[in-house]
Amino acid sequence: MQTFTLIFLIALVLTTLTQVWLAARHIRHVRTHQDKVPDEFATQINLTDHRKAAEYTCAKTRISYPSIVLHGVLLLVLTLGGGLNALSGFWANWTSDPLIHGMGLIISTFVIMSLVDLPLSYYRTFVIEERFGFNKMTPVMFFTDLLKQAILGLLLGAPLLLCVLWLMEKMGNDWWLYAWLAWIAFNLFVLAIFPTWIAPLFNKFTPLEDATLKTRIEQLMSKCGFKASGLFVMDGSRRSNHGNAYFTGFGKTKRIVFFDTLLARLNAAEIEAVLAHELGHFKHRHVIKRIVISFVMSLAFLGLLGYLMQQDWFYAGLGVNVDSVPSTAMALLLFFLVMPVFTFLFHPISSLYSRKHEFEADAYAAQNASAHDLIRALVKLYQDNAATLTPDPLHSAFYDSHPPASIRVAHLQSQGQA
Repeated sequence: MQTFTLIFLIALVLTTLTQVWLAARHIRHVRTHQDKVPDEFATQINLTDHRKAAEYTCAKTRISYPSIVLHGVLLLVLTLGGGLNALSGFWANWTSDPLIHGMGLIISTFVIMSLVDLPLSYYRTFVIEERFGFNKMTPVMFFTDLLKQAILGLLLGAPLLLCVLWLMEKMGNDWWLYAWLAWIAFNLFVLAIFPTWIAPLFNKFTPLEDATLKTRIEQLMSKCGFKASGLFVMDGSRRSNHGNAYFTGFGKTKRIVFFDTLLARLNAAEIEAVLAHELGHFKHRHVIKRIVISFVMSLAFLGLLGYLMQQDWFYAGLGVNVDSVPSTAMALLLFFLVMPVFTFLFHPISSLYSRKHEFEADAYAAQNASAHDLIRALVKLYQDNAATLTPDPLHSAFYDSHPPASIRVAHLQSQGQA
């Protein structure tokens, strides 16, 4: 057995077992606390809703078991099981052009992975979300969305993939630097067109019509020095009863989007507080910071790939016959298939950084709106979205980009008293 094969198998087993263990911890912790509403929420959330959130959380977490195992098995089939070798041989029978071969190999692999995940995705939507009263989608809408996503992925992703493969073939040892620049340009392009070209393919966006609320929001934005191209309401209720609000775009394309479900649930003061939180992300340049970090990380990963694709042990250790396949496309595919196995244990660092941003945005909201209104808004959203108030701390540290409810509310209360 190759040394790297053993390292890969150890990393895969460790990652899989950790994911299963975290899921089991989470279910056990939520179950333990499902019969008592935490004291800080006892006057706002009743026991029935608290138990519903526990059931919903456990149902979502349980479905992760087959997902974790299935993805691990599929990864083994594709690598050590010879799946990628077979796919490469299939495309070699159709074309001798390395770029077309590479495109076919990578696209077909991700199609297979998407098809394998499809039953679980369907189950999440039409069994779990349906059971707890959140799903509003029909099977026709579900598969129409999938078709749109596939077409959009091809229209946007295929040219990028072709460009990267061409750079890998033609630019020598420094290809990864040129590919990185192409990746940056692609991401900035998508960010620019997403609000006006991509998002409307899936949802309807209408200008906010409530004049009183609009005036209140515009005053807050003026106070915070924020300019947007518009305030929009998204028909989120067509697909789900979950509520949210977000910023999208950058520069002159920035816009604020409210789910219609959120506007129906919160009062004007609470909506203002939620928006002040989002403005806090803008004021602290969180989006820009995350984009910069992602670009730096992508440069590091592409540099690492530039080294690995020159190493025979990288291919052989993952079950690929390097003598019979083009190394560029296969190297790119292998790298992005196995990278999550080696980076999973670093998830808490990313989550910690994200939660730091959430605390900063909450503090900004407390200064420019009302901490108490934001708390009331959050509690309503926890209740409406059936979000558990008692997550397992370790599971939350790995997966949650937002602080647990009790910690976040306590932090806001301290801000309100300051």
